[in-house]
Amino acid sequence: MCVYLNYCNRINNLLIKKVNITPLFNKKLLQNIFSVSARNMSDSQEDVLIQNVDDKGIICLNRPKALNSLNLSMVRKIYPTLAKWEKEKTLVIVKGAGDKAFCAGGDVKAVVESAFEGGDLGNQFFREEYICNGLIGSYKIPYIAFIHGIVMGGGVGLSVHGKYRVATEKTLFAMPETQIGLFPDVGGTYFLPRLGGQLGYYLALTGFRLKGSDVMKAGIATHFVQSDDLHNLEQELLQCKNENDVQYTLKKFHVKDLPEFSLTKDLDKINYTFASDTVEGIVQKLENDCSEWGQQTLKLMQKMSPTSLKVSLKALEIGKKMDLLDCLQMEYRLATSCLANKDFLEGVRALLIDKDQNPQWSPKKIEDVTNDIVHSFFTKLPDHQELKHRL
Repeated sequence: MCVYLNYCNRINNLLIKKVNITPLFNKKLLQNIFSVSARNMSDSQEDVLIQNVDDKGIICLNRPKALNSLNLSMVRKIYPTLAKWEKEKTLVIVKGAGDKAFCAGGDVKAVVESAFEGGDLGNQFFREEYICNGLIGSYKIPYIAFIHGIVMGGGVGLSVHGKYRVATEKTLFAMPETQIGLFPDVGGTYFLPRLGGQLGYYLALTGFRLKGSDVMKAGIATHFVQSDDLHNLEQELLQCKNENDVQYTLKKFHVKDLPEFSLTKDLDKINYTFASDTVEGIVQKLENDCSEWGQQTLKLMQKMSPTSLKVSLKALEIGKKMDLLDCLQMEYRLATSCLANKDFLEGVRALLIDKDQNPQWSPKKIEDVTNDIVHSFFTKLPDHQELKHRL
């Protein structure tokens, strides 16, 4: 506890300083994926812009300086708006302010800061975020997400479960949660194992980034539109009278002639390597693969929390057999376990607080993460703490 209190003191001193990088990602990008200071957790009415356009609705994530990172204040505006609009509107468009990001992730720095202080922000944030994800996954009217720019973590949860996801040449997708001792949440345990072959397992365990049209080729986006056409697409969608019109309009703007999926040459290796039913098996195959892809992938996985890798693999295996709502309920159990586990706090410390890029995982080695440790993350919560799917 004393160590964590010291961490907390360091957080307070570091909130206004620029966050350094991890070698895996671009500096400015990683600064915002997992990091938003406590002062950004305000109840400002400006962090989400809500626009009524006759029988259509537009939600704009409005924190461009933080790459539209998602916080609890934003979730508490988005969810009730979507719930209301589902009964009143014929179409909803969700987008991000600025040209750099749809949403670069959730505010885990504030979550960990709260945990250091004995607060409950993490449980509140994950609970309400996942409930919002579930609503999007069952939305009864066309839900169209413009995933222009960076879309990671919480931004994936606000988009991938909707019926239509529009990527551009500037889209950058990743689920890098295992690098901070977390797991691919926001419904990641549902959609990732349903991507072609073992691609979703590869993306989940390595945090590999997909760019541009690759996001559509992977099955994460449904359409690809040039960014210069997004405004015109939005205007024409606002004129649609029914879902047939929506589909026609999206097809009209969709770019058909796209380059080959950049991972095509590696798909056989991905499918072979990540078909292993244990993390040890995956690592062994990578160690035996002397190709550039094999060695680069091995280096990526060596940066990750061993516990997170094992928990994530098990969650994906379970999630591929469940529906979205059941996956989200499982994820909430996992999230509460992560909040009580050293690796999540340590991962955020190493990446965002002390910035030493040297997390001290516990256990340090994959082989030391026992089945009992992994199973403990999946323990059912008391009934009053379990995730309910409506607020």
